[in-house]
Amino acid sequence: MSTTADPLATLASLPGVADSVDSVRKSIDRVYGHRIMRRRSNEVTAEAALRSARGSAALSGADWALEEVRRRTDFSGDGEARTVGAALRLSAEAGQLLSVWRQSPLRVLARLHLVAAGGDAPDESVGRPRLAGEPVEEPLIELPLPDAEEVAGRLDGLARLLLSGTKAPALVTAAVVHGELLALRPFGSCNGLVARTAERIVLIGSGLDPKSISPSEVGHAELGRAAYVAALENYVSGTPEGMAAWIAHCGRAVELGARESMAVCEALQRGAA
Repeated sequence: MSTTADPLATLASLPGVADSVDSVRKSIDRVYGHRIMRRRSNEVTAEAALRSARGSAALSGADWALEEVRRRTDFSGDGEARTVGAALRLSAEAGQLLSVWRQSPLRVLARLHLVAAGGDAPDESVGRPRLAGEPVEEPLIELPLPDAEEVAGRLDGLARLLLSGTKAPALVTAAVVHGELLALRPFGSCNGLVARTAERIVLIGSGLDPKSISPSEVGHAELGRAAYVAALENYVSGTPEGMAAWIAHCGRAVELGARESMAVCEALQRGAA
């Protein structure tokens, strides 16, 4: 990453990124402009939260139908059920952590892992970055795993970057947070779930999507696991082209999330949902 005073702004100037940022803004604005949002925005937000959890769980190996996620009340069974339960808890938690995120992103990440793990991980490993020699269980992501020392240094660098402020668009910041956490896999479990929730926290807290009605997790799942892994490999490459490709992928995911919520608005307007 660039060593300039505002490296995120430098990423925003990469070829194609401005187009992605503009397209995302227009997609989100279309949803906020729908007449349903004037009187039933809470219903749209709640539906987006459910669908974001379903999408994030699917990317972590629990690809359940939306109606199954909606119907179930017990998520303490097998591994897939626990993954869906973790995604639902994180989706509910995301909007509650905005003020803390602005002061201490690392505290929020610790909290997110605590919520996601839900008692499934040994107590001493929950809510803290992994130590040397500790294993990581992360479905789908098979990239080389940075060692614990590198993880600690890069997490600290990410936090300082976020706290120092940036002129970069929210999409760029959210994509970097998501990509860095997924590349590092700082916790022993649930890293994908945490990374995708952190991305959404940035999008909400930046003011781009304050009501959280454009769930990027929906889009990431729709684009597919293979495309998700390929895009992450672009991020990990660290090249300008790779970074721009990852940001564009994240932008497309947000657009697809907005499209999903537009469909929800239309259904509510017709009285079908």
